[in-house]
Amino acid sequence: MQKRRAFLETIAGLAVASASGSSEPAPTPARRLRFAAIGLNHGHVYAQVDDVVRGGGELVAFHAKEPELAAEFARRFPAATRAREEREILEDGSIPLVVSAAIPSERSALAVRAMQHGKDFMVDKPGATTLEQLAELRRVQAQTRRTWSVWYGRLADRALSRAAELVRAGAVGRVLQTIGLGPHRMDLASRPPWFFEKLRYGGILCDLASHQADQFLFFTGSTRFEVVASQAGNLNHPEHPGLEDFGDMLVRGDGGTGYARVDWFTPGGLRTWGDGRFTVLGTDGFIEIRQNVDIGGRPGGNHLFLVDQKESKYFDCHDQPLPAGAQLVADVLDRTETVMSQAHCFLATELALRAEASAQRVELGSRLPCRSPSPV
Repeated sequence: MQKRRAFLETIAGLAVASASGSSEPAPTPARRLRFAAIGLNHGHVYAQVDDVVRGGGELVAFHAKEPELAAEFARRFPAATRAREEREILEDGSIPLVVSAAIPSERSALAVRAMQHGKDFMVDKPGATTLEQLAELRRVQAQTRRTWSVWYGRLADRALSRAAELVRAGAVGRVLQTIGLGPHRMDLASRPPWFFEKLRYGGILCDLASHQADQFLFFTGSTRFEVVASQAGNLNHPEHPGLEDFGDMLVRGDGGTGYARVDWFTPGGLRTWGDGRFTVLGTDGFIEIRQNVDIGGRPGGNHLFLVDQKESKYFDCHDQPLPAGAQLVADVLDRTETVMSQAHCFLATELALRAEASAQRVELGSRLPCRSPSPV
């Protein structure tokens, strides 16, 4: 059963990599970056590695405590050496970057160890599961001056990349609000035990909504935020009391407002794992993205719709370049922050964590009392 779970997790990761454009040929830059992977517990690690390789990285080593995860990873990346212990990678001075998709609650401690060994660290979301972990990450990053980055879906999404270009060009005027919807398919049989333990995955807003937190801050340009309201809970899976299958949040920043909803209720009839949507509302128009599927009939994903004061336009973004991998490689080599500022990365993580921490709990079968309307 555990091997089956690992296999299905891997397949999920390969699907993400495919959607991010892993079929693109890797460049042959003048400079290459040696990097390694530690912690293979989520299939996203395959897409992370693919992005760095496309950007000029060379995967030279990996480590996983779980033999079945290591075996599958070795089949995918046979040129990389399997390290017997994590310290073999951390103590190798020729490897400046470590990527990871470890169990979420273990990611921050691994990041601290990597930074203290002089390594930059790029991790799958969520990068931390508690505010205390985030405080320690900030302390160690400031002390070591290493880069701590989170692989948010925006960096590997072609339609979002095109939307960023359009917004920067003023296509919708001044951004007022973002709306991000992140439904997912549960696939219970494919999930490892930690998936159902909140202390290990951090909660649904901490985990899934971290993407929407990043998108909100990025598209509104906000550098401060307030969680106006948030809620999360288990609405339909009583057999897994540690699972949160629904969550949403309303946020306000110094650059705009935002709403996000995430859930594990994608029905089996949809031909992809989730009908992810993202909307940017501006003073002069709006953009709507259908990330994975257009239920209206267009094939594939990466659909973008722009409506301005003159017309409605459709953009097929499947050929949109994805610069994040090359930017990350350059940032590690040149000590720059082109793919994402360190301040933004910390702030997006904090937003998701604070939304989770302050969320009102909604549970299976719960009903809030409704007020009677006041007499006129």
